[in-house]
Amino acid sequence: MQNVVLIVHLLLALALIGVVLLQRSEGGGLGIGGGGGPQASRPPLTGLAKMTWALAAAFIATSLTLTVIAAQQSATTSVLDRLGVPSAPAPMAPSLPDADGLLPPPAADEPLTPPRAD
Repeated sequence: MQNVVLIVHLLLALALIGVVLLQRSEGGGLGIGGGGGPQASRPPLTGLAKMTWALAAAFIATSLTLTVIAAQQSATTSVLDRLGVPSAPAPMAPSLPDADGLLPPPAADEPLTPPRAD
């Protein structure tokens, strides 16, 4: 069932691409430069525009159908659990560096090692 819906979905996608490419460009991409002001009316839908809407609706319907089929066939276990792969151990928290490593380097006139307190 899923394969049939998937094939119909792919055919709809190709048909939708073809129908959109066949339509005449009206220019003014994103509404820029279309002009006409507020009195400009929309032209009536052509046959290609109606076919585009029908194909788009069918494409969305097959997309939702494929989603429902995939959700029904999904398992509650992980793929790694089904393969028997052991899970990775939890990462350990990083340890804090010692306080001496956080100090800035000594100045040129200071000794490299601190004096002993004997």
